[in-house]
Amino acid sequence: MKRIVLYLFFLITLSVYTSSGQNDSIDKKLSKTDSLRSNFTLFGCAELLNVTVRMDLTSYIRKNLKESSQDAQLTIHLSDSDSMNLNTRVKYRGKFRFDNCGFPPMEVSFKKHLHAYSDTDKIKKIKLVTHCDAGNASDEYVLREYLVYKLFNTLSDTSYRVRLLRITYIDTELRKKTMTHYGFFIEPNNILANRLKANEVKIKNLTQRYIKPDVMDRISIFNYMVANWDWNIPNLQNVTVFKPYYIASPGSGIAVPYDFDLSGIVNPDYAVLPEEYGLKNSRDRIFLGICRSKLDFLHDLQFFARKKKEMYDNINTFPYLNQKAKKDITNHLDSFFMQLEKERSLEYLLDYFSDSCKQL
Repeated sequence: MKRIVLYLFFLITLSVYTSSGQNDSIDKKLSKTDSLRSNFTLFGCAELLNVTVRMDLTSYIRKNLKESSQDAQLTIHLSDSDSMNLNTRVKYRGKFRFDNCGFPPMEVSFKKHLHAYSDTDKIKKIKLVTHCDAGNASDEYVLREYLVYKLFNTLSDTSYRVRLLRITYIDTELRKKTMTHYGFFIEPNNILANRLKANEVKIKNLTQRYIKPDVMDRISIFNYMVANWDWNIPNLQNVTVFKPYYIASPGSGIAVPYDFDLSGIVNPDYAVLPEEYGLKNSRDRIFLGICRSKLDFLHDLQFFARKKKEMYDNINTFPYLNQKAKKDITNHLDSFFMQLEKERSLEYLLDYFSDSCKQL
């Protein structure tokens, strides 16, 4: 009888010790994740970030989610030994790419916030640009679009910051093979608004006159340079508008462009060109800006000319695109910058801007 009692006591003690050890292990893991989360800033570094997404991949790709979103676990790999496991919800976003891509872009919502730059810049929801379809070409489109954002960062601080990702997708239902593709996070609107010390304006039917002239001209010429027709102010089409906190004067708004996947630099095979612009291919340029004097346009173009080297350096030092793709991008930009370097070509470009600009 004593032996039985001692044996039972041993089992109970072992069970308590094992349970306590497991709880300590779980607590340590959670504590480590929380510690890493508090020190990690998503946009505080420009290096490529390796992440793993575990989700019902099959349902997502088939576009037949039973709910508008689904649970997913996002693991951020900070090094070979440190990683953070984050519980999230993901859902579709972007109507055009949803209709035309086998893998639609995502909106990711974190159950516990991340920090963008500091402990006051809290991210609860963020846009994730993903590959469109399987294959290297689709990955290249992502990398090219990422570069377009970086080119605009070169020209203006009033621009979306982006973080490049290499994403490994794991199907929790074990029906799809694990796959790895490039993607990137786009700075959330509320974080950008805080950085600009401004409020987001969601009212439509604004005109380009609502925007600060230098900001508006920079966007118009930039979109002309990269051959992007897919934007306008009145419908807030691929632009976000902000109003500075302490400036109430007319023409003080700040417009920030995004979504460059249909631009000539990306040049995707799924692009559908609008008939009203008379474009023959994705690399045809069109100027959609407001009318200014030729002197104003000249001043703006000279600014672009001064930024040429910095933009080309961004392209040529980018390690994730091959030389053929980089050469293709710089050749496309050359056709813009050559117009600025010859007097006759520059005069022709100024005439074109003056003839095609919007009279508002």
